[in-house]
Amino acid sequence: MSDNNTEYKASTFVQLMLVIPGAILALTLIIALIAKSASPAATPAPAPAPVVADTSAAVLENIKPVAIVVVAAADAGPHVDKTGEEVVKAVCSMCHAAGLMNAPKIGDKDAWKPRIAQGQATLISHATNGIRSMPAKGGNSSLSDNEVSNAVVYMANAGGATFK
Repeated sequence: MSDNNTEYKASTFVQLMLVIPGAILALTLIIALIAKSASPAATPAPAPAPVVADTSAAVLENIKPVAIVVVAAADAGPHVDKTGEEVVKAVCSMCHAAGLMNAPKIGDKDAWKPRIAQGQATLISHATNGIRSMPAKGGNSSLSDNEVSNAVVYMANAGGATFK
């Protein structure tokens, strides 16, 4: 007897690769036909009602904004300088309250002593123009030079200075 099993196995594999996707496709078509025949016949949708002029007012009412934002003009009035304490609380305290980036803490007399020795004008110049890791005007460019000066005097006096 001869052994011809090798040729038969190769053809069986090819047949399986063709039959399996075909069977899946046939099964899908049969299920789709059953679902189509079981469902009621589709009826055409009724024609949309003609648009009446009165509905546009109702639509506009439904889509109107909930609120309207009104932005005040930039020149709402004369600028009033903030006090040194207000500027320190709003801007300077971010770094000077915690001593971030070697900023002298507010009220720390030892840290402020060498800075106070430089003089009021030098401290104000450093605060206005920036020095080392401190940005100009503490990073708030909307501050006036007078407000920065007020903040420097406030912090330096808290550290032992007698600036006016």
